This record gives sequence, structure tokens and C-alpha cells, in this order.
Amino acid sequence: MVLFFTDPAKGHQHGYYDGWDSEGYFHYVGEGQRGDQQLTQGNKAILNHQDDGRSLEGFVADGTTVTYLGEFALVEHYFTDAHETGDPDTLRQVVVFKLRPAADVPVELPSLPISPQSQPRVDRVPVEEQHTERSFVSPDREPYELERREASLVRRYRLYLHRRGHDVDRLRLVPPGESRPLYTDLWDETDKELIEAKGTVTRDSLRFAVGQLLDYRRFADANTLAVLLPSRPRPDLLRYLHELGISVIYPNGDDWSRADPATSG
Repeated sequence: MVLFFTDPAKGHQHGYYDGWDSEGYFHYVGEGQRGDQQLTQGNKAILNHQDDGRSLEGFVADGTTVTYLGEFALVEHYFTDAHETGDPDTLRQVVVFKLRPAADVPVELPSLPISPQSQPRVDRVPVEEQHTERSFVSPDREPYELERREASLVRRYRLYLHRRGHDVDRLRLVPPGESRPLYTDLWDETDKELIEAKGTVTRDSLRFAVGQLLDYRRFADANTLAVLLPSRPRPDLLRYLHELGISVIYPNGDDWSRADPATSG
């Protein structure tokens, strides 16, 4: 036999979300609390249990007690992100096993927050819902000062767009085969513009914003991309963004200034 143990009450502390998907399969995060998980040891045993002629038996833990769930069979596996145990600021890759129960499971188990699907999903969500990609993986982590600055920029610019009659919210994007959503900072439905906010104008920050915008654009029907910043970036960084077709928005007193690629000088 190969045995696996799930502990829903403690799993989220490690960034693990074991649970049922919308099709009745159980998704189980593999072992390894630090660094990227590998398909070795216990994870390899689950992966190869059928080829090795071994049954896969599940248990749920509740404190010092475990309850037998029954026999399962591996359907497939995939990878996603989770934070390391005891370090919500460090992300790593984990393996998730999609399992089929052989019979009804006698214990109630949680459902996944998001069930992986074969097609991407795009939903509009209110700006007030302060979800972030990091808060989904590490729900107990306190926001950084830079994240608070970004949130303040987003609120101010959103009010500005509303006063101009724009329809503004956020997008929640779920790539195909993924159980972790992506959240844009702002989505201007009126102009079909994706906007990513950063609390500083350093090179690393802007390079990170570029990667996020290019990732989001694969799933959103966007006409333009923009970075929302606390000030105008220095010339080389402005050229970098404009060469990629990305506009820059920053406060100018009580108003806002915008530097677009076509008008850069």
C-alpha cells in the first residue's frame, strides 16, 4: 500500500489546499515543505503506485486522530505555487495529485477554492475586493508597505477614472489547468486597458510589472497596457516601457499625467 494523509485544518498554514474539485476528484498536495517539490520519495510512490501494483489509501487527520477515507487512484498530476512552511514571503512550486475515490468517502472534506479547467476563465471583480495573488497563496501574510502604496494609488486613480465616466473594476484570471487565480490591479472596461500598479519606480519593480502585464494580456481582451506609478520614471526606464508598448500613468498634483509610447520623446 501507499498511504497519504490530508489535514485541511492545518494545510492552509503551508499554502496547501487539498479538496474536491467540481467533477468529484480529490486534489492532494504532495510532500516537501521547503523548496520546489520533486517527484521523489513519497511523491514518486503516489505517482507510480499503479505501475508498482500498490493500492493508494487515504486518511484525514484531526489532531492526533486519523480517519480512513478509502482507496483512491491517480488520474493525473500538475504543479502550482505555495509558500514555504513558516515563511509566507517565499513561494515555491508544489505537485498536486488529482485522485479518483474508489467509493463514497465517509468523511466530509473541503472543496477547492478554484477547480482547474481546460479553458482559461476571466471574471470581473470589484476593486474593493482586496485579493492579490500572494494573499491567495499566503492568506495570513500582512501586506508590505509597497503593497499598501500600490493600493492607495489604485484607489486614487480609480476615483479619477470614475469621475471621467469610465467603467472600472479588476479582472480575476485563471489560466488553464491552474488552481491559483491572477488578479489585475485595474481593468478599464471603457478603454479596454490593463493597468498594473507599483509603489516604486525602481528598475526591478518595472520589470516585474512588465511580466505581469504580458501574462495578463494572454487572457484579457486588452487594447492597451499601462503601469500606474507614484512618479515619472527616469528616461531609460520610460524608454524601456514605451519600446514594449506600455503607457505610464503617474500623479501630477491633484491631476494625473500619462506618457504613451506614441507620444514619448
